[in-house]
Amino acid sequence: MNSKRIENLKKLKKEQKLTYEVISQRSGVPLSTVQKVIGGKIPAPREDTLLALESVLFNSTSDKNTLAQPEISIGNQDFAAIIENGYFYIDKTSFIKRWWESADVVTLITRPRRFGKTLNLSMLDYFFSNRHEGSSELFTSLSIWNDEEYRLLQGQYPVLFMSFASVKGTDYETSRSQIIQEIVSLYRNNSHLIEAPYITEMDKKFWSMVTYDMTDATVADSIRFLCEMMHRYYKKKVLVFLDEYDTPIQEAYTNGFWDKMTGFIRNLFNSTFKTNTHLERAIMTGITRISKESIFSDLNNLKVDTMTNAKYNTDFGFTENEVRNALSAYELNDSAVDVKEWYDGFKIGEAIDIYNPWSITQFLDTGTLDDYWANTNENSLVEKLIREGSVDVKKAMESLLVGDSIEALIDDEIVFNLINTNESGIYSLLLAAGYLKIDHAIDNQGVRKKCSVSLTNLEVRHAFEDMIKRWFEGDSVRYNDFIKALLLNDVKYMNRFMNDMALNTFSSFDVGNKPSSNTEPERFYHGFVLGLIVDLGNRYNIISNRESGFGRNDVCLEPKDNDSPAYVLEFKVHDPEDEKTLEETVQKALNQIIEKNYDAALLARGIKQENIHHYGFAFEGKKVLIG
Repeated sequence: MNSKRIENLKKLKKEQKLTYEVISQRSGVPLSTVQKVIGGKIPAPREDTLLALESVLFNSTSDKNTLAQPEISIGNQDFAAIIENGYFYIDKTSFIKRWWESADVVTLITRPRRFGKTLNLSMLDYFFSNRHEGSSELFTSLSIWNDEEYRLLQGQYPVLFMSFASVKGTDYETSRSQIIQEIVSLYRNNSHLIEAPYITEMDKKFWSMVTYDMTDATVADSIRFLCEMMHRYYKKKVLVFLDEYDTPIQEAYTNGFWDKMTGFIRNLFNSTFKTNTHLERAIMTGITRISKESIFSDLNNLKVDTMTNAKYNTDFGFTENEVRNALSAYELNDSAVDVKEWYDGFKIGEAIDIYNPWSITQFLDTGTLDDYWANTNENSLVEKLIREGSVDVKKAMESLLVGDSIEALIDDEIVFNLINTNESGIYSLLLAAGYLKIDHAIDNQGVRKKCSVSLTNLEVRHAFEDMIKRWFEGDSVRYNDFIKALLLNDVKYMNRFMNDMALNTFSSFDVGNKPSSNTEPERFYHGFVLGLIVDLGNRYNIISNRESGFGRNDVCLEPKDNDSPAYVLEFKVHDPEDEKTLEETVQKALNQIIEKNYDAALLARGIKQENIHHYGFAFEGKKVLIG
């Protein structure tokens, strides 16, 4: 098999009059390796080496002016439209072979949004579906066509391809109706099946029951029954491809109808993927692996491929070599370092340096570094979980936003109905959604892994900064005024603003199951610190709960310019047993700054004592006093 591929590479090199040096530069494969592989001196080269060389030689052309920079069709997820029109495409057809040879009956693949899941399923549909028999020209220039065995598979299976991407109802009935619309559409597109001569009256009766107002029992068996009809008609079992399987689940959690939706989908999935004897194989894609107990409790044939445990580690997203080749083709090599900072950082299984494909294609199209991927995501769930999270969650966000790593428990399975009480669930969701990356594993604790994690890249950091700014929307200008007042030591304005903000935003930051006067100020305070980090991060190092002197100060604004003023802030909840008034609580906070020598780190940095300002913040319920 490899000998044929190597012969193909040698032939293409000769036809395109490419030197070994050029192939090495474009593929990222060392020159000596290129010479040995194409020269036939390595009979069994590594798969990733072959793929890198094939990517260059299959996509190269002697007419560089016409095809070196193909048009980029932004948002196009139809495989045939991309190939037929010669649009920009990075060959991922090796995924077809890897998946088929796995022989897994039901495969669940989870990746962040805009990572090529829909396009890859479209590719599988055009490759396997008998509706596309005779569409071999779509694949002849791609790596899968090197294997004669796979040429014979093209267009040979009945396929059901459906998507839950548009199932975004804000109540159960709407979401249920949207799923039913998808199923009815499948029946409509296969209406010829019911006209077959062997169809019985019972078959026709069930088919007629599949309507927009069908019962839950009919919905549950509808896809299995359609597979049966296809199996009987085509004499082959069916492939089922389901894209964005978890969208209805996430919407149900966010909008409060989790129990109803999980029960509905559990019954549908059980009939479709477990008790379906007419199923050949299936793939589901989504962002999260929802806990087995929620919707997969009856599926013992499920093979799961996640960000942390991935077999298909380079089939979704772009590798470093692929990005390097693309930048070269579009004459954007000079931007490689910036592109890496903005869009690299994803780790999928053992594959590192995976780039966000959506942002890369946007950058190739515009030549401008911008927040492309973050602006496509629906961040409502992430924003809700962080804004309403515990003090520890907000402290973690403070560390992440200043570029630090944090320790977190990661679980591949997301238990949505417990996520607001389980911090590992929040971090696991952020990892699955692409916001966090694993720097290294620390240890395993049962099904959970303790890992060091950080924000994935610069684009993700911008997304979080924008999210935090939205917490103060409506007050954004005034919040900036508060920052100015702080820097000008205008205590009167600071007090007026802080009391207004506390009154209006406490409820957003303290939504635990048992809000209390003790946790409420802490949650609010850490939300406030996040706002400081976003607004002052370019001028100050915002240090929260950092060791200095004889203890830990609450907040230190350490100027990046030693001639600028520094600020030490101490927060205290009023204790009526120890302090009669809020003024006494403020004084206690100020005394603590002095007694524990919180200025020590600033002085060690060379900042003058007269440039260090102290503020005490006293909380009593929703009242704040600053002094």
